[in-house]
Amino acid sequence: MKVLITTESLNICPAKEEDIPIIMKMENDEENKSFIWQGSFQEHLDEINSDTALLLIFREKKENNIVGYALARMNFKFDVFELRRIAISKKKYGYGKEALLGIMKYSFEKLNTNRFWLDVYPHNKVGIHLYKSIGMHLDGVMRQSYKDERGYLDQMIFSMLKEEYSAK
Repeated sequence: MKVLITTESLNICPAKEEDIPIIMKMENDEENKSFIWQGSFQEHLDEINSDTALLLIFREKKENNIVGYALARMNFKFDVFELRRIAISKKKYGYGKEALLGIMKYSFEKLNTNRFWLDVYPHNKVGIHLYKSIGMHLDGVMRQSYKDERGYLDQMIFSMLKEEYSAK
């Protein structure tokens, strides 16, 4: 198991093909599925093999159980790191915040990106609270920019710049 990022409680590792069913289960979990897009097996496999995507799994250090995952895309030309998805299967342990801060540190300190950003649906109150609590900036709202079975959804854009991260 290759560890890319280590935090107090988690080892964050690049996903492998055998991790995809666990990732898909997290995406389809009732507590997660209204907040994140669900990828197919092939889409996740393509992400694993991509030079610009980073599919990560979060493992508890104590038990080595997978407790979450994230998908990111990197734009190396413009030094931008986009967190596309993050989901936690073992909630109320602070793993989401811990993983997000670890990924953000990796983005700024290892990949030397200038901008870290993500989008969130306005009904994801827990996510919005987390992003604000760690000092991310609300850049704006893309109105009705996504369509699913619920209709047209807004997406809120949050970001942090390297200079803001360094000042913390």
